[in-house]
Amino acid sequence: MITTKRLTTGACALLVALSAALLPTSASADAPEAKESPKVELVLDVSGSMRAKDIDGKSRMSAAKQAFNEVLDAVPEEVRLGIRTLGADYPGNDRKRGCKDTRQLYPVGPLDRTEAKTAVATLAPTGWTPIGPALLGAADDLGEDGATKRIVLITDGEDTCAPLDPCQVAREIAAKGIHLVIDTLGLVPDAKTRQQLTCIAEATGGTYTSVHRTEDLSRRVRQLVDRAADPVVTPVATEGAGRCADAPQLKPGLYTDRETFGEHRWYKVDLLPGQELRASVSVSADRAVNNDYGVLLRAVTRHGREIVRGSEAGDGRTDVVSTGLRYPKAEVEDEDGDGKPAAETVCLQVSNSFSAPPAVKTTPGMPIELTVDIVDGPASASDVASFGLGRGWWLLGTLVLAGFLAGLIWGWLSRWRFAVWRTH
Repeated sequence: MITTKRLTTGACALLVALSAALLPTSASADAPEAKESPKVELVLDVSGSMRAKDIDGKSRMSAAKQAFNEVLDAVPEEVRLGIRTLGADYPGNDRKRGCKDTRQLYPVGPLDRTEAKTAVATLAPTGWTPIGPALLGAADDLGEDGATKRIVLITDGEDTCAPLDPCQVAREIAAKGIHLVIDTLGLVPDAKTRQQLTCIAEATGGTYTSVHRTEDLSRRVRQLVDRAADPVVTPVATEGAGRCADAPQLKPGLYTDRETFGEHRWYKVDLLPGQELRASVSVSADRAVNNDYGVLLRAVTRHGREIVRGSEAGDGRTDVVSTGLRYPKAEVEDEDGDGKPAAETVCLQVSNSFSAPPAVKTTPGMPIELTVDIVDGPASASDVASFGLGRGWWLLGTLVLAGFLAGLIWGWLSRWRFAVWRTH
């Protein structure tokens, strides 16, 4: 009897041990592979020209440091960030040494904000502008694994280490197929710098932005770091139409297009009751343009009635103008009687008021980034969009009527007071 109990106990123990050994292995096999963290390396120009004091009354270097501090505070936890410098160490005139002056200031990995800020604080404008070697070094820093990779280059001048053409370096990096994007930001750039930085960005599918203010630099770098952390934001090339009826049908995502000076382009989005459309557009002046320009984004019904609009103007201090809009569609009862709510087709119109000097080519058009997002609509009509602004004239009529009644009451009171005064 005792032997039988021992055998039974031993068999149970063996079964439990086998289960414990097998179950984790099975669970591990079925679990999805862990996604690699996105990587970003900020490449900062620390050459002698960064001493110039033409950004908000302070030096370009001071503006860059302030922007870096703000960016480092806002880096998403999942992003592995590094910092590389160019022209930070060698102050002499030896071209050969100056064109090797690039180093990794902070390694790509989990961010220690205090350590990174301390490293940036020690920088002082020093030497040359070896953009090509810095891009090659940054690509090596990021590696060739499957993670999302982004280089953000911030410089105030063109490369001084030719014949190593940084644009050709960018093309070679793109040809490796390691899915690395280079975005460039020019601090108070001249025409040559603008052309070179645009070429670098376009070679890898990145963006170029001209910066004249500290606030713009900080905001743009934060946007690019966030974009690396968001796998949904993958630009898709599209082509808007001359009218809504022929416009491409868009789903939530980021779209790129080109628009010539003063052109109107149309796109379509379907919106269900209870959903909210959020759209934004950025138009980049990738060539010399006249001052005073603007961009307009309108949401219109298929019959041409304007729903809501967003607009923004510029005065030549930035090369990117952006605006956006929101349109929540209220919940309604089933319109078709089949249990499925009918979708509304919203037409999005993108217009610009850019103009250029006679010598500037107008083709191809300027780059456009159009973002479309559809979310659940607000539970209550607390914001102006769901309240009805831009959805017809009833709100305007209510305001006019209220003003009219207030005027009548005030007029009656004034006449009564005047009559009383005459009596006495």
